Amino acid sequence: MAECGRKALSLLEAARSRYESLQISDDVFGESGDDSSDNPFYSTSGDSDSDNYIAEVGEEDHGGTGGGSAAGPPGSLSRSQAEEEGWTETLQDVTVPPYNDTYGPAQKMPATATALDFFQLFVPDNCIQNMVTQTNMYAKKFQERFGSDEGWRPVTAQEMKAFLGFVTSTSVHRCESVLSIWSSGFFSNQSIALKMSQSRFEKILKYFHIVAFRPSQGSNQGLYKIQPFLDSLQQSFSCTFRPSQTQVLHEPLIDEDPVFIATCTERELRKRKKRKFSLWVRQCTSTGFICQIAVHLKDGQGTDGLATLKNKPQLHSLVAKQLCQNISGKNAIIFTGPSITSLSLFTEFSKQDIYCCGLLSTRKSDCTGLPQSMLVCGSTPAQRGQSRIMMKGSMSLISWYNKGHFRFLANAYSPTKKGLIIKRKSGEIPCPLAVEAFAAHLSYICKYDDKYSKYFIFHKPNKTWQQVFWLSISIAINNAYILYKMSDAYTVKRYSRAQFGERLVRELLDLDDCSPTQ
Repeated sequence: MAECGRKALSLLEAARSRYESLQISDDVFGESGDDSSDNPFYSTSGDSDSDNYIAEVGEEDHGGTGGGSAAGPPGSLSRSQAEEEGWTETLQDVTVPPYNDTYGPAQKMPATATALDFFQLFVPDNCIQNMVTQTNMYAKKFQERFGSDEGWRPVTAQEMKAFLGFVTSTSVHRCESVLSIWSSGFFSNQSIALKMSQSRFEKILKYFHIVAFRPSQGSNQGLYKIQPFLDSLQQSFSCTFRPSQTQVLHEPLIDEDPVFIATCTERELRKRKKRKFSLWVRQCTSTGFICQIAVHLKDGQGTDGLATLKNKPQLHSLVAKQLCQNISGKNAIIFTGPSITSLSLFTEFSKQDIYCCGLLSTRKSDCTGLPQSMLVCGSTPAQRGQSRIMMKGSMSLISWYNKGHFRFLANAYSPTKKGLIIKRKSGEIPCPLAVEAFAAHLSYICKYDDKYSKYFIFHKPNKTWQQVFWLSISIAINNAYILYKMSDAYTVKRYSRAQFGERLVRELLDLDDCSPTQ
């Protein structure tokens, strides 16, 4: 029995050593849940088109002919064409140069820093003052057009902070309506309700604006009411934190609360599922810090070039370029989902010293320039852990079998190096190092989503720009907590994410007893 324990410990230490070499946080072990599947990849979003890995592999396997002679996806190459294009089964080592950037917080926060101090790294006083100005301007214009509002008076900066605090409280107490705070029901909160009357809150909510009037020109007309805030947020993300070498492009988990969904009628559920925007992020895989966000309106508004693209791989490729425009020349390693992964994109990134590792799908990926023989299932049943690899220059195309065929395109890891997938029920599954790296990094990001998406603001307005705003605020609070955990303030008082959110609400509301040592 003791020998089995020592063997398991040695396997764990070996895996930990490899994961450390891949720059994976220990949280990937400490937060592991039950092993519910033999599949090492799972969706980062229940309705994500780009990351639904399990469904995609199952459909492809059942859809194959089994004879290996089926035509490949559009743009793929026959055997003779692949040879002419330089694809070969002769493998060579690939080395990624050292990362050309430092890693971690860009500024040292004092041990006395509060939750509000970390939040205001992203939403500073001047940003809140702009909300005050624009809200008052909008209220004035609205009343000039539709008649005076006797119950309205101009909002102040202190009231705006309190307004943000009330809405943010829905992320901590998980109440669907912020107005529940003033009710007598389960989600009532008299300790903060006394800070502002419900009628005053509703007046601010009615007139709340980031940009009161439509500009004559703009880079994204569909998001003009929030674009200045998004630009400011992007700038603060890049100024406050420098990510690790390994980063991932994906759609974060922003689904509704499952308990609330279970109580919805079918009609309400259909209405709430029709989100009118998509959001992608570039996220540090060592900490979970979201470095950059990109928002695309699904109804075709905007002049950023995305609205005219109907082909999803082209759309997602352009989004990927937007998300990675600030990391060229740094030798970063980017992990991507199927709808982003493509040979043309990875080749373009490599010219900018951005290295890639992505999962391929014959249905969702742009397979142009890839050998058909690697994309179509062969007639001989594959053994678990078996892999085939072809190379073109430094680019590797990997076909790996684990109760389903998984295909990867990578130039960030040498195809000659081996790795292991360690599963509780199945033991060790051999794989190329690129596969292990992808599984490890995506697993960490999925665990981050599962943990931190619980603290997204639950207030769901009807206006799309407001939905994007509160989602962005939620991301900023999560980023603030990550910086807090990496600061000296965390050694003074080790707040959990829920406790950090509660402290932030109380500090925004300027309630007493808000020191970090309480």
